[in-house]
Amino acid sequence: MAVTLVAPVYSELEVKKSRFLTWVEPVASVDAAKARIAEIRHQYPDARHVCTAFYVKGNTGLSDDGEPSGTAAKPMFNVLNHKGLVDVVAIVVRYFGGIKLGAGGLSRAYGNAVSQTLDQAEYVAQESLWQVKLEFPFALESQVRHTLGQLRLELAFIDYQSAVMAGLSVKDSQKAMLEEALSMVAPGNPDFHFSVTPEG
Repeated sequence: MAVTLVAPVYSELEVKKSRFLTWVEPVASVDAAKARIAEIRHQYPDARHVCTAFYVKGNTGLSDDGEPSGTAAKPMFNVLNHKGLVDVVAIVVRYFGGIKLGAGGLSRAYGNAVSQTLDQAEYVAQESLWQVKLEFPFALESQVRHTLGQLRLELAFIDYQSAVMAGLSVKDSQKAMLEEALSMVAPGNPDFHFSVTPEG
């Protein structure tokens, strides 16, 4: 099962006088990952390299930021992947210490930096998401919204055509309750339809 982090973690590693400042943090979107990367870059403008790896909602982003290709982001990502982590970003700021590490040394250093940081992490299982699509007459809209509101859910999109087309995403833990609630909105009404399918 995929996992993510309960909270951000940080550590520092020194290898042959090079310092590796490492953050691994949970993120909800690719935009959030990119924003956090930009924030770290802004905080450490004098760093030689700011290497990054993220895996968010099935999207992967890797940057060696000037290090030899494949020596930074890939080993960082491999550690995240080995741990089964999703919706997470890893950022390593490197301050060069004057001693070259070589390709193998760099790969080990970046991988170890992330691995060491994750030693202090607390993990939580990441629930699967389900996509819910609804089609119903205009007269049922308030009832549908009320039903969702009772479950603390709301429509993610709504489109008014000849009928109302709407949808939202729910977690595993919400799926059964929502299906039961929706089945009671308009039992026997042939114009009320909903489907629940795995997201992604």
